[in-house]
Order: sequence, then structure tokens, then C-alpha cells
Amino acid sequence: MKWSDHAWQSIEGIYAEIIKLPFLQELMDGSLAKEKFEFYLFQDSLYLAEFGRVMCGVAAKLENTEYREAFLSFAGDTLDVEKALHQFYLQDVKKNLDLSPTCLLYTSYLHKQLSVGSVQEAAAAVLPCFWIYKKVGDYILEHQTKGENQYQNWIDTYGGEDFSKAVEKAISICNALAESASEELQVKMTDAFVKASKMEWMFWQSAYELEAWRV
Repeated sequence: MKWSDHAWQSIEGIYAEIIKLPFLQELMDGSLAKEKFEFYLFQDSLYLAEFGRVMCGVAAKLENTEYREAFLSFAGDTLDVEKALHQFYLQDVKKNLDLSPTCLLYTSYLHKQLSVGSVQEAAAAVLPCFWIYKKVGDYILEHQTKGENQYQNWIDTYGGEDFSKAVEKAISICNALAESASEELQVKMTDAFVKASKMEWMFWQSAYELEAWRV
């Protein structure tokens, strides 16, 4: 069994909860309140800026040239996608650039894996942002009711073929890193993957709740 097979089995319950989230169910049928979607996009832009930095950090630690170039490409593509979505949905909306508690937690966790963990753990920690988004995009495309949806551009972005290729590459790199890792390190990789997957759930839920600092 590949490391990725075991890793996904470890989060099947988390993924089942993710696709049941009201945020995604309402996004799927187009009924999600614009205020909640805009909150999500703002926080996502802050998250992706840090996510891109972490991927560049992973690239710097990778010895394999092909893997290093792939992670640098992921970082650039991530920012391009975020910019395109924001231009489409937020042209006339004023930005609130304060990180939500969940966004700060998630980005801080990724930076911690990069700074004090191994490159294998850091790569595993960023993988859910690829893999879960692809799974969610495919799920929505398969189950959504046909008709006009104000969020179709977002859905098509993560359910598209181009994104699928990036996801497959990221998974293959993590598998290769796991193959040369000790059993103990593979366990740490899976733990990082699971924790980041839980934070994916938290991120969408926090947007639905319009999460704010309580004090």
C-alpha cells in the first residue's frame, strides 16, 4: 500500500464531514450567502499567501530537482488561481485583511511543520489543500443540480483537469518521500496530513460562521 492510500484512509471520516458542511452544500446549489463566500475568499487569499511561502520553503529543502521545480510551480500556480478568482468575484468589494483565528491557526501550523519538522512532514501537511479541494470539486460537479450557479467559476477551477494534474503530482512526490523515510517518519507524515485535513474542515466552517476574534 502506498503512503497516500493509508493517508487517505486516515481521513475518510473527516472528508465525509467536509462534504456535509453547509458551506459546501449551499455553494453546490448556489444558495450560499455572498457575505459568507466573500469572507471565505478573503481568508483564502491570506491563507494562500502563506501557503505559497511554505511551498517555496519545501522546494528549498528538496534535493530532487524535479520535485523542487514542481513545488515552485505549485506556489506560482496557487497565487495565479487566487488572483483570477478574486478578480472574478471581488472586483468591487473592499477587503478586510485581518486573519481569522482559524486561518491563523492553519497557516501557523504549516509554518511550524516547515521550520521544526522534516521536509517530508511539511510536504504531507500541504497535501490536503490540494487533494481535498480536488475531491470536493469533483464531488460538487457530480452532484450539483444543473442550472445557473453564481459560484460555478470556483467549482470549475477545483474540479478541472489542470488542477487534477497538479494534485496527482503532489501525491506522487509525497509517496516518493515516504518510500525513502523511516516508519516513524511516515507516521509523522500521516499525522501532519490528518491535522491539516481537520483544519480544512475548520476553514470552511469558520467562513460559514463569519468567524471573528471574540475579544
